[in-house]
Amino acid sequence: MSLSTSQKLKVELRGHTALITIDNPGANTWDEESLPALKELVATLNADRNVYALVITGAGEKFFSAGADLKLFADGNPETARKMAVYFGEAFEALADFRGVSIAAINGFAMGGGLETAMACDIRIAEEQAQMALPEAKVGLLPCAGGTQRLAWLVGEGWAKRMILCGERINAATAERIGLVEEVVGKGQALERALALAEQVGEQSPTSVAFCKRLVHTGRDTVIASGLEGERDLFVELFSTADQREGVNAFLEKRKPQWTNS
Repeated sequence: MSLSTSQKLKVELRGHTALITIDNPGANTWDEESLPALKELVATLNADRNVYALVITGAGEKFFSAGADLKLFADGNPETARKMAVYFGEAFEALADFRGVSIAAINGFAMGGGLETAMACDIRIAEEQAQMALPEAKVGLLPCAGGTQRLAWLVGEGWAKRMILCGERINAATAERIGLVEEVVGKGQALERALALAEQVGEQSPTSVAFCKRLVHTGRDTVIASGLEGERDLFVELFSTADQREGVNAFLEKRKPQWTNS
């Protein structure tokens, strides 16, 4: 019996480690099926006392995850926006609160919600060819699953503003230099390195690790909790603007958006 309720999330247990592969052909995007499935999966893993760590990666060689499927937002429906913001928020908050150690093996592009997935993890290992960005403002949206809060916490306000407000995409070397990822490895080596780190976790007391993680998170979680709620509210508010519809549709139609600041 599969641990995942979605075929878009493949799960394999390797000793004390759960290996999760985002497998949505195309760009490993998240949707209304896979996000609730991730939340349920993390709850299942939390209940399994034999699981000490999880590793999450993307299927294929090009994408870790490109985030949300923008076709969902093309009609500018605020109810769809609200529903998806809740799905994203709940899924990635569950991942961030995983009892054990979570490690992202970034094997390609990590864009938007894909990078938010990685930032919800405790440790990030990136392959040298990986590219990372939070490009939501380029399409009239904003990061709604912890991006504005966790990025600033990890890399500082300046780099968070460069990536979010200026739409700057960074490579793996820059990501390591600014503290967004902990280690850069060669192409095809992120999963192996992440699994090795997960095995190190298994050499320690899982109870001690869980308590230590809770303490490390105490200060951060207190600071960002209100920000996470604000992200979702402002994300939905964007759907009352013309720029939101223009941005998403321009992307889907492969043209330059014509902003009206309205």
